Amino acid sequence: MVRGRLAGLRARLGSLARPRAPEPLPASFDRRRIYVLPTAFGAFFVALLAVMLLGALNYNNNPALLLALLLAGAGNTSLFAAHLQLSGLRVVAVDAEPVPAGASMVVRVHLRADPARSRRGLRLALGGGQAFASLVEGAGEARIAIPTQRRGLLHVGRVKVSTTRPLGIARAWAWAWPAEPLLVYPRPEADAPPLPEGAGDASQARLHPAGDDVHHLRAYRRGDSRRAIAWKPSARRGALLVRAYEQPQGADVVLDWATLGLAHEHRICRLARWVDDAEREGRRYMLQLPRQEIGPGRGAVHRHACLRALALLPSATDTVAGHG
Repeated sequence: MVRGRLAGLRARLGSLARPRAPEPLPASFDRRRIYVLPTAFGAFFVALLAVMLLGALNYNNNPALLLALLLAGAGNTSLFAAHLQLSGLRVVAVDAEPVPAGASMVVRVHLRADPARSRRGLRLALGGGQAFASLVEGAGEARIAIPTQRRGLLHVGRVKVSTTRPLGIARAWAWAWPAEPLLVYPRPEADAPPLPEGAGDASQARLHPAGDDVHHLRAYRRGDSRRAIAWKPSARRGALLVRAYEQPQGADVVLDWATLGLAHEHRICRLARWVDDAEREGRRYMLQLPRQEIGPGRGAVHRHACLRALALLPSATDTVAGHG
């Protein structure tokens, strides 16, 4: 019962706690942002001290009175120690790698503090997930997995940082509310058809170590395969030379929004799948969206640009409302 009442009190205080709106990071915890309440064990400890003090005063037992006062001093000191665990702590960044909608996103919370004071046993809570962090030389990081449901920008809400150190008698906590949202990619279609046929000149060639025709010889670079070394020309030159091959370059794949006769969200899911398929096959591709065109290109940066554009497309209802 005591535990439940304390949890309810902390929840009510949390709704009134600072900050009351999203804020830019870094966020620093000062005395106005740190809250301290006894834990369930702390409430039991206070009740036990009260009984000991009453008994010692009633029976005029000086050793018992001294013990109760010493324990009360230790408990009072633990309140300040718990407060000092968070005082001066800074949440400098909250970030995460984008994931498809429906997958768990691992959110990284980066903490900084004065390296002269040890900060251990910090508990971080976000979106139903929890993690622990300790600061080494004034820096630390916690990783919290949270669920994702929809594509687009995800506002993670408030991050709670708390501790019950050193004695578990008191719990100190503070909040950080990052204003910068995280990105959630669209969920790729599970059974999408193959990529559309490429467009453009398919007769061009590009250098590739797994090609068929020798294009030229070049100097050896660390990491080159031993099979690609041209030993006879290397012996004549006195330095290692490597064969550079070429293979035909396929035509650029055009992923066109307008050619898909599907529902709004279904189009986004299919295009997201095709972006991943094109990357997996090493194809250059262009994404054509309403009032936006990306590419052609390939690679991690190009993939992120395409999936970000798909993730940030307005929903079907927003599109209809905008036309209205």
